[in-house]
Amino acid sequence: MLLLFSRFPIHGQLGLLLVLIFWILNWSLSGLLQGSPNPTLTSHAGFFPLWLGYSLTVDALVFCRKGHSMLSRNYKAYIQLFLVSCPVWWLFELINWRTGNWLYQGRDSFSNLQYFLFASISFSTVIPAVFGTAELSSTFNWIKRAKSGFKIASCQTLSIPMFIIGWCMLGLMLWKPRYCFPFVWISVHFIIEPLNIWLGNGTLLRRLEKGDWRTIYALATGCLICGFFWEMWNFYSYPKWVYQIPFVGFFKVFEMPILGYGGYIPFSFELFAIYHLFAGFLKQKDNERFIQL
Repeated sequence: MLLLFSRFPIHGQLGLLLVLIFWILNWSLSGLLQGSPNPTLTSHAGFFPLWLGYSLTVDALVFCRKGHSMLSRNYKAYIQLFLVSCPVWWLFELINWRTGNWLYQGRDSFSNLQYFLFASISFSTVIPAVFGTAELSSTFNWIKRAKSGFKIASCQTLSIPMFIIGWCMLGLMLWKPRYCFPFVWISVHFIIEPLNIWLGNGTLLRRLEKGDWRTIYALATGCLICGFFWEMWNFYSYPKWVYQIPFVGFFKVFEMPILGYGGYIPFSFELFAIYHLFAGFLKQKDNERFIQL
């Protein structure tokens, strides 16, 4: 076991240590495992190192399976993922002010500035975790075999109706959030994907034109895996998030209702679209090759 650990990439060894240390700290120091009525604030400080450890571990696993990974291919672009991730998740927090599908227990223990800083640091890990796990998923044989599949119509043909539908879904969600809240996990993709097509950025639809479904499956699988760990590590942590989802709040796996996990799939497509819009805006076309799914 020690020999295998010593052969693991050094950043993966660091990642495993971070996961082990902060998983234990987040769950044990909060007092929730002991049923404390007054849990101790810990996970606001432990969330980032835990998920940094996860991201580094997954990246190292990709390196072991492929001989290269996001971090080894371009460490500057890898760091940039953290910088992009923070404002991206704040976008969904902004939408949640209207839908109210999740809230944070322990929020009242922080000033607005403290909350903003701790939350921003935590949000920075979302995209690195999802993209890293998606690339790991892309090495699975069943995903590799999805290179030749069903071909969709021309993405140029689909872009205009997709763009219109996206704005309609967003409007309906803001108008009737109780009934249209699921649109938060698909409307952003429907709006941004056409923009990427028109601007010549990387898109999922261009791959589907060729019948290549590997990126779709890799993103969906990677985000579902991340979703499992997000919900599991959140369960005994404090501060933590809980859900208030109309109609489907039954049969919870950790804090998340089972049907809620379905939202992670289109959410991964939104992250992919937003990242490529950002890369295109900064004229970083090489970043499309950096993300290898």
